[in-house]
Amino acid sequence: MRNGSGLGGAGLVAVGVLALLAGCAAPRQSAAPAAALEASMESASGLFRTEYAPGNAQDAALVQKAADEALPKLERWGKLQVPVTLKVVPDHEALEDAVRQHGFGWLRAWSRYDEVFVQAPSSWGPGGATQPQINELLLHELTHSLMYQLSSDRLGWQRKQIPLWFREGMASFTADQSYRWVSLEEIARHLERTPGSDPVQKPDGLYRDDSNLVYGVAHYAFTFLVRRYGEDAVRGILREMKGGKDFPEAFESAIGLSADAFSRDFTRYVRWRGFRSGRALPQANEPRN
Repeated sequence: MRNGSGLGGAGLVAVGVLALLAGCAAPRQSAAPAAALEASMESASGLFRTEYAPGNAQDAALVQKAADEALPKLERWGKLQVPVTLKVVPDHEALEDAVRQHGFGWLRAWSRYDEVFVQAPSSWGPGGATQPQINELLLHELTHSLMYQLSSDRLGWQRKQIPLWFREGMASFTADQSYRWVSLEEIARHLERTPGSDPVQKPDGLYRDDSNLVYGVAHYAFTFLVRRYGEDAVRGILREMKGGKDFPEAFESAIGLSADAFSRDFTRYVRWRGFRSGRALPQANEPRN
């Protein structure tokens, strides 16, 4: 994380929210311990049901508020097909147990097709989390759930071969999180230093040691996609996947070139520093948040 990119003045919260993005990158099976969540509330929108331990009612209310406030921004891509259950667990240990991911002290949330696990915001750090910080987290996480729902069903969403740059790029773009990541100039310098590196198509080698770079690449690759082809092209990719195609075929059908060719275009754009003049990144005529 670059200096000055944290959320407000809460350093622990900033680190946790940044790193949770790594946790939601790869969809996996998870199961919350049934005994931990004994109370529930329904959102005004009817699209969210929040489950929580009785001692976390205030946390649950903040999370549910964030989810409802995320809806208008999510709907730029489409509407949730099924309600999402927000599972607010008491602390970090409970979150790791729920999602079966241990040893990741920075994890704060985990998304799936129709559920999002969230560590109680009051336990994120000494001062807890603010509502804006929770709002940003939920918008990012719910973008994942919306993406999965718009591209598949409950049984098939994990088999669509959606690459990390698209998954995390769409979530970061929707939540307007570019301020968190390395800049395009820093990505260009990385490519100069390590000409064999391919953080778009082969991010796994960088994932643990330089997640800031990986998520910055994802954010800017998705931004490149939107500004060159428009937001309707993204919706077209999701529709093609919903119709039965996996991501590579859906991308080529909706965009008119392969995903591999697109990633090469983006990499050239960064290497040649097209962002300095903007010549390779025309602004699409689509509304932004």
